[in-house]
Amino acid sequence: MTQLAVEALEFAASLLPEAGRIALAHFRRPLQIDDKRSHGRFDPVTEADRAIETALRAAILARYPDHGIVGEEHGAHAGSSEWSWIIDPIDGTRAFISGVPAWGTLIGLRQHGRPVAGLVHQPYLEETFAGSGTEGWFERRGERRPLRARQDARLADAILYCTHPSMFRSGPEIAAFERVSAAVRMSRFGGDCYSYCLLALGLVDLVVESDLQSYDIQPLIPVIHAAGGVVSGPRGEDASGGGFVVAAANPELHAEALALIAAA
Repeated sequence: MTQLAVEALEFAASLLPEAGRIALAHFRRPLQIDDKRSHGRFDPVTEADRAIETALRAAILARYPDHGIVGEEHGAHAGSSEWSWIIDPIDGTRAFISGVPAWGTLIGLRQHGRPVAGLVHQPYLEETFAGSGTEGWFERRGERRPLRARQDARLADAILYCTHPSMFRSGPEIAAFERVSAAVRMSRFGGDCYSYCLLALGLVDLVVESDLQSYDIQPLIPVIHAAGGVVSGPRGEDASGGGFVVAAANPELHAEALALIAAA
């Protein structure tokens, strides 16, 4: 991890209390909810989403005026630097508006478009997950400890999470997910970004999802890698563009899952 990445990760972490304050001012309270879909399923956005991203973008550009930014709610700002940021102010807005604390603020740092550091903050639970290179940590109420995914997990004893089965849009995707789900010890639905955090914490072993956007997954990739996990597309390709994503606690489990996904 470069010195700039270390400094930037620490700076991003310093922004989380304000992001959390904004989120908690709206969580489990009356909310105005807009539907931003142009087609397809309900795609909610709230005043909290917009306010958090506005605050984060302003703080980042004040500190790093030459950096680029991509955010879910306010689009892209092209910088002149090799460094850029990617923001999902509330990943799991459906959970947020339902009062379920399985959501988080995602901030990712990229170099030449490649995710190199990431943070996830869940203010209601007072939890932060961070990762860059081989260094990952979990912090709650001032206590910090390293992240480590379960390195001995294999398919037969794995715990699999997926936010919702409706994420899979095609017959082949649904069939691939069902093959993996049938092979694991236990499958559960829900979680959004929090499922990936639990994988990095060693409590969940697989997350298989589809229909993700780049801002949904890029901040999470460094967190999972730092914990010893693996993230890819269904054929082992780079997952940073989103779409169908397979996250596993270790390379062996990842290979097992990909083999089932590829089976026809």
